[in-house]
Amino acid sequence: MSISIKNLERLQQLHLLIEDEQTGSPKELARRMYISERLVYNLIDRLKDYKASICYDRSRKTYYYYDDFRFTVNISVLIVSKNETTEIFDGSYLK
Repeated sequence: MSISIKNLERLQQLHLLIEDEQTGSPKELARRMYISERLVYNLIDRLKDYKASICYDRSRKTYYYYDDFRFTVNISVLIVSKNETTEIFDGSYLK
């Protein structure tokens, strides 16, 4: 299952908002993340594919995790040229 770096960034941002229980309604969340409401639902589904237990609280207007869930993005870039390998970045991706 491939995923773009842009969507990894979006998933990371969404995860942090859900973790802090600060998402707002789906419409507010879409505005906050500068994406469509449909993409919000797609990203939530992607997190659920990764076994995230996500619920929505209508009274508080926020998504939240009802079980422990961690989402960490690690990016590694290697350049191989003339039998030489250079690592230009390796580590956690956090904003």
